[in-house]
Amino acid sequence: MKICLIRPGLSDRDFLHKEGVNWKAARFIFNKISRLKVGMGSEVPPLSLMVLAALTPLGNEITIVDEEIQEIDFDYDFDIVGITILTTTAYRGYEIADQFRKRGVKVVLGGIHATVLPEEATQHADAVVIGEAEGVWHQVLADAKTGKLQRYYKNRTYCDMKKMPVPRRDLLTENSYLTTNLIQTTRGCPNRCSFCSIHAISGNTFRRRPISDVISELKTFSSPIAAFVDDNIIGSPKYAKELFKAMIPMKIQWWGQASLKITEDEELLSLASKSGCKIMVIGFESLCEDNIRSIGKTRTNKVSDYKEAIKKLHNYGICIEGSFIIGLDNDNSSVFDRTIEFIQANNIDLPLANVLIPWPGTRVFKEFEAERRIIHKNWRLYGKAFGKSVFHPKLMTPEELSQGHLYIGRQIYSLGAVTKRMLSIRNNLAPIIAFNLKQRSAYS
Repeated sequence: MKICLIRPGLSDRDFLHKEGVNWKAARFIFNKISRLKVGMGSEVPPLSLMVLAALTPLGNEITIVDEEIQEIDFDYDFDIVGITILTTTAYRGYEIADQFRKRGVKVVLGGIHATVLPEEATQHADAVVIGEAEGVWHQVLADAKTGKLQRYYKNRTYCDMKKMPVPRRDLLTENSYLTTNLIQTTRGCPNRCSFCSIHAISGNTFRRRPISDVISELKTFSSPIAAFVDDNIIGSPKYAKELFKAMIPMKIQWWGQASLKITEDEELLSLASKSGCKIMVIGFESLCEDNIRSIGKTRTNKVSDYKEAIKKLHNYGICIEGSFIIGLDNDNSSVFDRTIEFIQANNIDLPLANVLIPWPGTRVFKEFEAERRIIHKNWRLYGKAFGKSVFHPKLMTPEELSQGHLYIGRQIYSLGAVTKRMLSIRNNLAPIIAFNLKQRSAYS
């Protein structure tokens, strides 16, 4: 069969175009400073599609199309098209699906949005994959070949991380991305944060790949750089320590995401640094303990420890991409200046202040829906940069929240703020400059 796997582009095409133009300057600087071969496309490729391509039996013709960097050929005679959708790309994914179905091509939808709203997705598809696709992909293809696609496919169990294939990076144009060296070592999360839908896809049980498999895959990378896409790479401290020890001789540079628990274990933090960790994404979420309690992160986040945790990460040479959520139920208009002051005072290398989005499939979505606080369900506007709030905050108006978010962004990415961060960074200068310039362009 001729199979096409597609990642839809952002629904907000005007913003994507604006971002792309400004991203060119950031990428040029990244290229010059780091001397890496970096192209002009999106930051990272769709790992899930590369995995599905690797699971596709030999003898099939398979193509990956990332609409962030290339056009879709709707007139090519594909036998089946698979589309992965997030809430932000759902409507664009549906448009793509409808176009192919009009041409008689079978369409399968999957991804987080299709998983949490399968009844909606099935209106635009011949089949919908609910949850992880690894365990059902062979059956999907077999049924498509015989013309007997089922309406829904869902694993009875979560996929075995011991049998993960090496993603098909060869199907991508390497210089179209910041890096194609994405890798995943764990799945699942025992936490149930109110704003997160990870459990809907990967469950609450923490699963691990054999460390030997991870090391073997790292050795296939085209450069000594790796981006770990784990939701919390130190979710199992024992496993993480063994992994980091095995990575030390490889002399790679990597970035990933972890909870603040990493700063409570000196050995774990030291090993992460020695193994080549250069940037860590940390979800600070809020500077209000009541908010931390309400979203369910008291096990990992204690506001009074934030400053010391930041110092520890910096002392080990790890830059911080610090994420904050604005608009939680205990936030009033004072949250804007408090967030700015904290970011500036603590030299967070790449600060991200995001308006709370009640994503479908999350606890906060269900709560807001029950309280009639959801303004609309126009998915095009969920996560839209600088758009109006899609819900009614408790202690401010939607307009105040939207304007406050824009105010934060313009302050923390002002020329003075960016320059100050650049002067304080002791290493990892190239990617931090690139990402800061990208964010600055978005708020300009």
